[in-house]
Amino acid sequence: MQEMKAEIATKNSKKANLLDHNSLKHILDESVSEIVTSRGYAEDVRMSNVRLFIGTIIIVIALFAQFYKKKFPGNRDFLIGCIVLYIVFNVILQLISYTKEKNAIMFTYPPPGSVTSTGLVVSSKLPRFSDLYTLSIVSADPKSISAGKPVEFTKSVTQWFTKDGVLVEGLFWKDVGALIDDYAAVPKKKK
Repeated sequence: MQEMKAEIATKNSKKANLLDHNSLKHILDESVSEIVTSRGYAEDVRMSNVRLFIGTIIIVIALFAQFYKKKFPGNRDFLIGCIVLYIVFNVILQLISYTKEKNAIMFTYPPPGSVTSTGLVVSSKLPRFSDLYTLSIVSADPKSISAGKPVEFTKSVTQWFTKDGVLVEGLFWKDVGALIDDYAAVPKKKK
């Protein structure tokens, strides 16, 4: 019976390669997304859809350039146009990633029945050759009157992983939940 419980626990647990910084960050980011959505925040996928649409346009441009009816000397101007469009749309895609997304894990809508009218932008950083994971939560519309103050924490990933690379989800959920509660806390008015 104990062996079966241990086997089930290993199947359900999230395991990472402790020597791979991308593996650690991926598991932590995935868990953060689960925690935020479990708190009633629905994910806003509009930005992802825009990026997918632009990526589709880029692929269509490349396919037109590849399979155009005429052979090379005859389609020179068409190819130049396709190359220019390909570059322009790739630059647009990079600008969206650089200016809007940055280190964002997810964008959310406000929870249903909430008094706030803005969602969250949840971002994380785990620099290479570092064990310090930084998680920050800011308002999706920082200029809104209902925007909360940005909150973040920085902690070592060694606090959340066992020596075998298994994520201790209870500890991580507690830390992320406290950060979400800190963001959602109503600031007390000074008398």
